[in-house]
Amino acid sequence: MTARHTTTPADQVDPAGFRGAMASFATGVTVVTVRSADGDLHGMTVNSFSSVSLDPTLVMVCLAESSRGLELIEDAGVFSVNVLSHSQESVSRWFADRHRPADSTMFTGVAIELGATGCPTLREAAAAFDCRVHRLVAAGDHVIVIGEVVSLTHRTELEPLVFHAGGYRSLSAPASAGRALLHVVRGE
Repeated sequence: MTARHTTTPADQVDPAGFRGAMASFATGVTVVTVRSADGDLHGMTVNSFSSVSLDPTLVMVCLAESSRGLELIEDAGVFSVNVLSHSQESVSRWFADRHRPADSTMFTGVAIELGATGCPTLREAAAAFDCRVHRLVAAGDHVIVIGEVVSLTHRTELEPLVFHAGGYRSLSAPASAGRALLHVVRGE
């Protein structure tokens, strides 16, 4: 079999080509949530999520600089990152839908609880990281939001939802059953 590839010089890279090449990188799928000062809840699907540091415990998400969620996070100073489980593909699609309600009714039918920061965490997520904003870094048309983890929940028995090449995927190995829920809270 002959390998097929293309190489594009930097001055000819366009958004579609860049996006296509990035689709080669499998990612997890998250819903980033925030509770505004007036109590309104907001959530958005995000796949640009990563750990940053173990000491202090930092994570990062990349959000479009024009997003309402970013504005709410800047104002609130806190947010939660919910790592979706394999069974939550419909949740991912819902929070990515530009036509979902703009207010707290976007959470109707989604099982949530308020985390340590007051932000909603999804009860069926494989993991949830409650964060205090540590730093915001402008990067092109996005902002890198770095958060210090103040509380985390990890449901080790749940398989994560994976996104690759424009579609949702599952891991080939079955999830282990019978592991306990791990919940850690750090001092405020």
